[in-house]
Amino acid sequence: MSDTGSAFIEFPEGFVWGSATSSFQIEGSPTLDGKSPSNWDVFTRKEGVIKDASNGDVACDHVRLYKDDVALMSKLGFDAYRFSIAWTRVVPDGVGPTNHAGLDFYDRLIDELLNAGIRPFPTLYHWDLPNVLEEKGGWTNRETAYAFADYTEAVLERLGDRVDTWTTLNEPYVVANLGYVTGEMAPGHTSRAEGLSASHHLMLGHGLAGERIRSIAPDSRLAIVLNFTPSEPASDAPGDHAATQVIHDTDNRWYIDPLHGRGYPAETAEHYGWDYNEVHDGDMELISQPIDLLGINYYFRQIISTDGAVPNGPDVIQNTMGWEVHPPSLGRLLRWIHREYAPPAMMITENGCPMPDEIRADSGQIIDDDRIAYVRDHLHQVHGAIEDGVPMEGYLVWSMLDNFEWAWGYGPTFGIVEVDYDTLERRPKKSAEWYSEAIAANGFALPETPVAYRGPIGPSLMDS
Repeated sequence: MSDTGSAFIEFPEGFVWGSATSSFQIEGSPTLDGKSPSNWDVFTRKEGVIKDASNGDVACDHVRLYKDDVALMSKLGFDAYRFSIAWTRVVPDGVGPTNHAGLDFYDRLIDELLNAGIRPFPTLYHWDLPNVLEEKGGWTNRETAYAFADYTEAVLERLGDRVDTWTTLNEPYVVANLGYVTGEMAPGHTSRAEGLSASHHLMLGHGLAGERIRSIAPDSRLAIVLNFTPSEPASDAPGDHAATQVIHDTDNRWYIDPLHGRGYPAETAEHYGWDYNEVHDGDMELISQPIDLLGINYYFRQIISTDGAVPNGPDVIQNTMGWEVHPPSLGRLLRWIHREYAPPAMMITENGCPMPDEIRADSGQIIDDDRIAYVRDHLHQVHGAIEDGVPMEGYLVWSMLDNFEWAWGYGPTFGIVEVDYDTLERRPKKSAEWYSEAIAANGFALPETPVAYRGPIGPSLMDS
């Protein structure tokens, strides 16, 4: 490794290193080979919803440049690459005939990855719903869950022989809460009732798709990816603690509880006034069928106060989106999941940060030491969890490339590889080189002077 340190952290043999992306954020080519509009294609055309008024029409042009991207992954030494498949390419009408020309792209991508010795980790749904289904209610419509299962079958019948792990959904919390409750994401609705309905139908879709995966590719593993945001009260005041409990149950328990046969958190459902009308006989059994791998997306923790006053100070490190950088919360999260739910295997499927990326070497390379510290210190937490018996399988940094960051547009840069949006040239940042060295060594040196992160504010609900 290029940096010196007081100790070297080595990961177990077989630990998986790689990166992650999603279809809408990098692919471009929104009409190629019969692809139909997604809800995000439509959402980005609405005035004022994307910070820089941009869209995903070109993005990173990955559909045309995927061979170059895979070659770069290979050069960096990746073991695995997590990507998502666009439903709109495979079944443009949402339901009905398979568009084989659209599937051809993923066929070629998987072959390219395998030929490079990189394991493909496809996700079947990363937020880009066919807009024809959105117009019929999207995930508030129960039929969307059945359409998702049929789409899954079309994908598995074509690609199921070359993939060892299939992920159904990415972050159903974001789809339901930010898409249907707060309106920050597509489709931009603002209804708690719609969000609750969507949350259940997303999980039903996971269950139905899981049945198809088990049937068509019985030797592959079934996975789902959930995002978690550890929550702490800003003080010991009862009001702060009560508010934190609601947020914790909504953000961290609403999806993992039913996956493990516990149903939805009852007190939270009551808090929101949900009548469970969307839950039919047999739904919860479908949702709670065993999974083989839990994907975990973690970015930051949140401090909850009833008056909105969160103490800040010089010890608070933030990224360019205003999210606190707090690696210790990842370690706490991993131990909590293992203790409370004991999934058979866990993987960090997204973890990364947008940083200023303003410092450049004479060569023009971005010198992103802040991003290196972020990745290193979160990986250190993963290593500590492994030592405590948590079955962590690997780490996929978010993201391989700078890309379209949803409602934020192209402003935030998460990539370990810079993308010049004028030329589409890929330029590995210093963090990509550091990560490549860590992969080659299966570990890294800790700095002699560790970064000082803010300590606990109030009692963590994940420690109780």
